[in-house]
Amino acid sequence: MKKNLRTASLCVHGGYEAKNGEPIEPPIIQSTTFKYDNSEEMAMLFDLKKEGYFYTRLQNPTNDVVAKKIAQLEGGVGAVLTSSGQAANFYAVFNICEAGDHIVTSNEIYGGTFNLFGVTLKKLGIDCTFVDPNDSEETIQKAFRPNTKALFGETISNPGCAVLDIEKFARIAHNNGVPLIVDNTFATPINCRPFEWGADIVTHSTTKYLDGTASQVGGCVVDSGRFDWLAHAEKFPGLCTPDESYHGLTYAKKFGAMGYITKLVAQLMRDLGSIPAPMNSFILNLGLQSLHLRMRQHCANAQQVAEALQADERVAWVHYSGLPGDAYHQLAEKYLPNGSCGVIAFGLKGDRDTAIRFMDSLQMINIVTHVADARTCVLHPASHTHRQLTDEQLRQAGVAPDLIRLSVGIEDADDILDDIRQALNKAVG
Repeated sequence: MKKNLRTASLCVHGGYEAKNGEPIEPPIIQSTTFKYDNSEEMAMLFDLKKEGYFYTRLQNPTNDVVAKKIAQLEGGVGAVLTSSGQAANFYAVFNICEAGDHIVTSNEIYGGTFNLFGVTLKKLGIDCTFVDPNDSEETIQKAFRPNTKALFGETISNPGCAVLDIEKFARIAHNNGVPLIVDNTFATPINCRPFEWGADIVTHSTTKYLDGTASQVGGCVVDSGRFDWLAHAEKFPGLCTPDESYHGLTYAKKFGAMGYITKLVAQLMRDLGSIPAPMNSFILNLGLQSLHLRMRQHCANAQQVAEALQADERVAWVHYSGLPGDAYHQLAEKYLPNGSCGVIAFGLKGDRDTAIRFMDSLQMINIVTHVADARTCVLHPASHTHRQLTDEQLRQAGVAPDLIRLSVGIEDADDILDDIRQALNKAVG
């Protein structure tokens, strides 16, 4: 780009600039491999002595264009697309952790991530301690150990809609010499840029708002380039000591601010290969072009719906940070002044069956596993996305048995409200 563009313009133009006679849309490079005229040039690519492409499992031009756009939107130095949001969170942590290490995370996170950190990472020798993000800094500090390598949280939690105090978490992380990783899926860089509040690494499930059409599954890891890995070299040997698989190359020294991203590509993508198809990245980019417009409508519609639910005597409780009485309203005013997202958590008066009857009575609103889509979607997490968790784990993750997750889309708000009201009439009376 010829100048520093504002966020809305980056959604449209970021990551790619067509030259004379070139396609206006980034082309789909649907190829596994790339040809070179001599073996020496290829060898230099494998040794990371030259930039370029040789195999899509590591890097692909279409994927990189879209990753660059997301990095620009977040204000990071670089980014990598992954095959899913789960893969993004795994890579973000595994890039700096190994067997014998430990991480601390907010317990207000997506159930899949809760399981990834609490169960699957343990099988790899990486331990995890969950903390209540609303606890004091002193209480959260007690969870840290000498082998702790990262602190993790979600800008807006899924499905509880809790807002993370990013500055507090950044302060705790940095006092312990570790990076803060923030999953910014729900807020998107339109409504929050965690790097501006002290976060070091941002992740996304690009399947959600960034795409917005339920057309592709993907994720992204973005690095701020600001965390000084060498200042804590003893904690991060993978970045700060020679990598024997790359002839003794030390990522943090060789690549500076790009060391974390370079290691993620050169080592983890090389060995694990959770990359998106270039076609998926192309589809993702189409969604990104309207992200700034869609988020505005999502938030406006969700505010109307949240206010209507709060005013309905058949509704027991509503969690949406845009409501003045919400527990996270003050934090939202600080971190999300232009709106949070379209996701609302609420419960009905009655029991679990009441929630099920309500959902089954909806006509326009879809019962789907998905969230953060152009279409309004609904889910009962305890019965669906979080059903693999025990009751204790559900409580730890902030998921009440009666919690209904409503992802408000960009349809006409009156149509959304009409559908909710008729379903309430059938379910509760």
